[in-house]
Amino acid sequence: MSSDFESYEQDFAVLTAEITGRIGKVPKLVGDEKKQMVANVEKQLEEARELLEQMELEVREIPPQSRGMYSSRMRSYKQEMGKLEADFKRSRIAYSDEVRNELLGDDGNSSENQRAHLLDNTERLERSSRRLEAGYQIAVETEQIGQEMLENLSHDREKIQSARDRLRETDANLGKSSRILTGMLRR
Repeated sequence: MSSDFESYEQDFAVLTAEITGRIGKVPKLVGDEKKQMVANVEKQLEEARELLEQMELEVREIPPQSRGMYSSRMRSYKQEMGKLEADFKRSRIAYSDEVRNELLGDDGNSSENQRAHLLDNTERLERSSRRLEAGYQIAVETEQIGQEMLENLSHDREKIQSARDRLRETDANLGKSSRILTGMLRR
């Protein structure tokens, strides 16, 4: 199993090296060459994400006692992936007026407009982050409530089964008593 993980690691290392090289070329290109390179990098980033998912699946299959080492390696690979994505965004935006204009919605001459757009975008991101955090908290609370309900149901089931067993025992004792009384009446 760890051999599959190591194979994925090698593929990931080769792929990230290629992506890094291509990201360095993006700012120097123009026009269709740049668009083609950007499309290639996006495709390779998607492949790298898929490799990370495969590696994560492999880590889940590893016995718990030896999983720690692989989990820490996964964290570093995820950090590397985040860095690559950030570098890619920077390389596209830093040297591309058309992307910059598209993001800011102006001709790039007005720093006040740029600042206002950036502040608006920052506020939207913060609101979205707060909503996501609230949603996460609700999901965690719902999970806890569900777990408590399952525990309560399990206890109730045990009580019901115990009561059912006592009822059967009582029924058997009543039957036995009935037979004894019937025998006594006949004598």
